[in-house]
Amino acid sequence: MSRYISFHDFDWVLLIFVLLICGLGVMEIHSATEHTKFAGAHVKQLYWIIGGLFGMFAMSLINYQMLLDRVHWIYLAALASLIMVLIFGQKYLGARRWVKMPGGGHFQPSEWVKLILILAVAKYFADLHQRELSWPDFFKAGVMVGFPMLMVLAQPDLGTALTYLPIAIMGIFLGGVRFKQAFIVVLAGALLMPLAWHGLKPYQRSRLTSFMNPEADSQGSGYQVNQSLIAVGSGGIWGSSQGSQTHLAFLPVPQTDFIFAAFAEEHGFVGALGVMLLYFVVLMRLTQNAQTAPDRAGTFVVMGVVAVLSFHILVNIGMVVGFMPVTGIPLPLMSYGGSSVLFMFLALGIVMNVRMRRFVN
Repeated sequence: MSRYISFHDFDWVLLIFVLLICGLGVMEIHSATEHTKFAGAHVKQLYWIIGGLFGMFAMSLINYQMLLDRVHWIYLAALASLIMVLIFGQKYLGARRWVKMPGGGHFQPSEWVKLILILAVAKYFADLHQRELSWPDFFKAGVMVGFPMLMVLAQPDLGTALTYLPIAIMGIFLGGVRFKQAFIVVLAGALLMPLAWHGLKPYQRSRLTSFMNPEADSQGSGYQVNQSLIAVGSGGIWGSSQGSQTHLAFLPVPQTDFIFAAFAEEHGFVGALGVMLLYFVVLMRLTQNAQTAPDRAGTFVVMGVVAVLSFHILVNIGMVVGFMPVTGIPLPLMSYGGSSVLFMFLALGIVMNVRMRRFVN
């Protein structure tokens, strides 16, 4: 490790706010699962957070520029892991997304692929060294992100596949996309929407439409959104200690996708606003780290993390309050789940990596 690298340059303020969010998540997981078959899930979440912290510190010590130099091999390894899932993955609720690990645990490769794509996109655009993108550059970036995205859609996992999009969009935006290019791509996307719609599974279509009118099928496709809205509304300003929607099991999976609804029910508008402010501070600290990055690639890496985190927060909270369709995207650092927690801490490790090298010549 270079003598210029010091943990004094570590963003301890960012870490404190991240751990505050994690702590609220553990507390809510415990409350939501206390009298259910998932009781004790908060202990597992703590183990994953501790493991994530070790991973974050380890990742901060590996020079990100070395990772960028080898990212083409890492990208191929990511594709290989997605192929392994399609062939040998464990099937659960009709989807093949997990690989069984020694000891009985499960790993979701599509989560770590996000980190690889952040590095790959950063390397690609940082090496272009030009103010505006050409069409070949544009399409190469689309293929780079689109190929693993299609593989994840085949699992099928629409939610995780969608989280790859903001990585590409952020890279293209910072890389110098022209207005004409952006307009043509958006127009082409709109024209291809009917084709994409017919390619979705029936349950995916119902999820994407039920949020607009959940009362139309309140016991079917609109059930989750309805129960979530009731939970958020019943929390009022200060929250309800009883948390009937959560504790009486009306709210589905309150420890994962709908943890924000469970938290809002128990802690009210004030508590929910507090969580959103914590996320806002984290995003601002990350953006500040991007601005002080030692090189163009570092900026792209950190802003890729910002893009993914922002997308997760926007879609999950939007889903909970009925503004977004139910896509199974977890709330970062709060939702129960080892793969999601580990990805987030490894991504933060990359950010710390960039920050700690900002004064290195």
